[in-house]
Amino acid sequence: MTIAEKHNVQIDFAAAHLRLKKVVNRTPLSFNHNLSRKYQCNVYLKREDLQVVRSYKLRGAYNMLSTLSSEQLEKGVVCASAGNHAQGFAYSCKKLNTRGVIYMPVITPRQKISQTKMFGEGNIEIKLSGDTFDDCAAAAKKFTEENGMTFIPPFDDYRIIEGQGTVGTEILEDLSDIDFLFIPVGGGGLSAGVGTYFKTYSPNTKIIGIEPEGAPSMSEALKNGYPVTLETIDRFVDGAAVKRAGDITFSICREVLDDMHLVAEGKVCTTILKLYNEDAIVVEPAGALSIAALDDYAGKIKGKNVVCIVSGSNNDIDRMQEIKERSLQYEGLKHYFLISFAQRPGALKEFVNNVLGPSDDITRFEYMQKTNKENGPALVGVELQSRSDYDLLVKKMKASNIDFSEINKNDQLFGYLI
Repeated sequence: MTIAEKHNVQIDFAAAHLRLKKVVNRTPLSFNHNLSRKYQCNVYLKREDLQVVRSYKLRGAYNMLSTLSSEQLEKGVVCASAGNHAQGFAYSCKKLNTRGVIYMPVITPRQKISQTKMFGEGNIEIKLSGDTFDDCAAAAKKFTEENGMTFIPPFDDYRIIEGQGTVGTEILEDLSDIDFLFIPVGGGGLSAGVGTYFKTYSPNTKIIGIEPEGAPSMSEALKNGYPVTLETIDRFVDGAAVKRAGDITFSICREVLDDMHLVAEGKVCTTILKLYNEDAIVVEPAGALSIAALDDYAGKIKGKNVVCIVSGSNNDIDRMQEIKERSLQYEGLKHYFLISFAQRPGALKEFVNNVLGPSDDITRFEYMQKTNKENGPALVGVELQSRSDYDLLVKKMKASNIDFSEINKNDQLFGYLI
């Protein structure tokens, strides 16, 4: 019995593939020499970052819209998103010449608003509502009901899942013998769709779902046996940061995923920088998830054929400094201290000359008191050449009787000061 039959629904990937053929880019499945050499296997990247709207989300949105009746399209459609779903939805509205209303939180960056307007042109209207995505989504659904329109969800609908599954269709058309497939997971639409397709046409492929550590909604759902709403999440990997996995997507993912794995946000940042520096590939945080997990599977994938789905590249250039910062901290190369220097001349000079190593850099120095600065502690950021230099730095500070606190190890203080 197929997954679709178990769920008593008709999922027709071939029909979806035909519907999407004239709208989406057939993205390349590229062999990556650097990753293949590093892991001693054959690593292929499915480059959905090269999609028309720079993410796979167009597939699901267009597939669902194109199956609506002419009456539904005439009344218009609504979605709630400030990310890739909004852009895929906007482009779909333009292609089908239907009116679309997109709800976004009030705090949505102007760059994302203008990008979405660009893809939808005159077919969409953007409404800013609520401070959180939950408030925004509630307003969107209320508006949908009041105006007799159709709501297009980001992931939890069989037609969305069917559209996202066409990524799998293209992969298997290009490469039939695949041992491991790594898929980024947010709400679960991509993993449910591609996973269903692979379990039907490539059942021996091991399918690994990858989530960010700070937003493990699918992992928690699988652990509990049903979707749960997370109280708080880290929204840094915004393309995969959802508080609750979909009901439909969960019920499919529990059957098609062979493993779920969490990756630290800092590791994702390191992967983004490496892809840019070594392969000239620009990805968003969610787009780097699948590749970021390879280190943890190095032993299992050796000598195998491996595919990683690069889900998108809608990365705001303004985030690059934060990405570098998070990467340095994760790699143990950037540390922050609160230091109370001795109240005598030359104390700071002694710290620089006698405590810091020859390759250590002070990247931030700030007295914490507005008045009488020299009598209060200073916030000091230090960048190291090697992770192993940290223990020596701390040892020297203790030997010099320097009064200090390690900010990196205090989450509350770190969030307040850094």
